[in-house]
Amino acid sequence: MSKNQYTIGLLFLIAGAVILLGKLGIFAFIGTNFWPLFVLIPGILLHVLFFGRLLPPFVLIPGAILTINAFIFFICIAFGWSSMQYLWPLFILGVAIGLYEYHLFDTYHPKFPRTLAIILALVAAAFFVVMLIWGWGLYLIAVCFLAVGAWLVAGRRTRW
Repeated sequence: MSKNQYTIGLLFLIAGAVILLGKLGIFAFIGTNFWPLFVLIPGILLHVLFFGRLLPPFVLIPGAILTINAFIFFICIAFGWSSMQYLWPLFILGVAIGLYEYHLFDTYHPKFPRTLAIILALVAAAFFVVMLIWGWGLYLIAVCFLAVGAWLVAGRRTRW
């Protein structure tokens, strides 16, 4: 058997396997469930290349953003995309984490990225708390307002 026949035979086997796996739905399953790997792998790769001293520290910002976003997408695939209504503040937190990593690992430790990271983290936390209490939490806030109003009206009768 010549080397060309062996190579052509191997290509036919690979093509047949790819077609068969495609018809069985394997690629559709992988494509619908594991596509965030195409976001996660570049994020981790940027971190690896920085810590391998091949790239400058500012690549940690998109690296962290891509990594956090990939984990958000995996959570949404596992628990349904309706959970995005509670997870969307994590996109802001991803930017904050990237800026903080840049501050930590840059040799000059610039203060502006740290300040911006803290502000963005606080904004993300505030939005996350608002999203958590938005449903039944409004009832709790209304009861607190009623209690404070009743205390102000009934508790201070001496002013009248």
